[in-house]
Amino acid sequence: MSFDPAAIRAFEHAGWQQAAAAYDATFAPATAPFAEALLDAAGVAPGLRVLDIGCGTGMVTAAAARRGTHPVALDFSAAMLAEARHVHPRLRFDEGDAEALPYADGSFDAVVSNFGVHHVPGPGKAIGEARRVLRPGGRVAFTSWAAPADNIAWRLLFDAIRDHGDPDAAKTPPSGGNLGTTETALRLLRDAGFGDARAEPIRREWHIAAPRDLLAAFARGTVRTAALIAAQPAAARPAIEAAMVRTAARYRTADGFAVPIVAILACGTKSPA
Repeated sequence: MSFDPAAIRAFEHAGWQQAAAAYDATFAPATAPFAEALLDAAGVAPGLRVLDIGCGTGMVTAAAARRGTHPVALDFSAAMLAEARHVHPRLRFDEGDAEALPYADGSFDAVVSNFGVHHVPGPGKAIGEARRVLRPGGRVAFTSWAAPADNIAWRLLFDAIRDHGDPDAAKTPPSGGNLGTTETALRLLRDAGFGDARAEPIRREWHIAAPRDLLAAFARGTVRTAALIAAQPAAARPAIEAAMVRTAARYRTADGFAVPIVAILACGTKSPA
C-alpha cells in the first residue's frame, strides 16, 4: 500500500476514537512504567511549562503536574480527551494536530510524548513542531516501542499469529514512523535540529493477571496491532490465544505475570538562540 498521510491519519484517528474507553483498563499498564523516565529525560521540574503531545488519557500530563509544573496536553482524538478530562478535570487538554501545534514559538520549557510520535504520519514534522514551541535551551523527550523482535510482549502475539493465523491479514496503511531503534530515534532528533541528542532502550515489565489479558489489551487498547488481531480468521483465534498462554507461562510470578517490554527513550535540547 502506498504512503498516504491522510489515510494514515484517518486510520489512526478512527482507531484511537474506538480504543479510548478501554485504554486505561487495558493498554495503559504497558505505557505507564515509562512515564517517570520520560519526564526525567526532558528535565521536567517544578515551575516549568510542559507540553504533552499525544497525551491520550492524560497519564503523563498528570505525572508532570505532580512534579509542580504547568502542563498543557494535546491529542487529536476527542474520545481520548474526554477520558482525560473526566479523570483529570483540573488539567488542560487541547484537541489538535501534533504536526501543526496551535501554540506560539517558544511557549514551553519542555515537550514530551509517551508513545505518540510514531503514530503520526510525519514524525519529522511533529518533532520539528516540538522544537518550534520550545524555548531556547528547552528539552524534548519521547518514547517509542522497540522493534517486535526485541519486545517480548509483541513477540508472544506475532509468533502465535505466524504459527496459527495470517500475519498479512490486516490491510492497514503503512506506519508513519518506524522508530523502533536508537538509530532511527537519534536521526529524527538530529534532522529536526536538536543538539545533545541521546537515545537508549529502557526495560520494564508489563504486569498482567493472566496471558489472556495481554491479548485483550492489544485488541482493545491499541490501533495497528488491534487491526491485525481483528483480521485473523475466526477459526484461528482460539489457537492464537492458546499459543500465547503456553508461551507466556515462563513469565509467571507469585501474583500473576510480568512480561518484559522495551521502549526507546530519546531526548534532545534546542540550542540557545
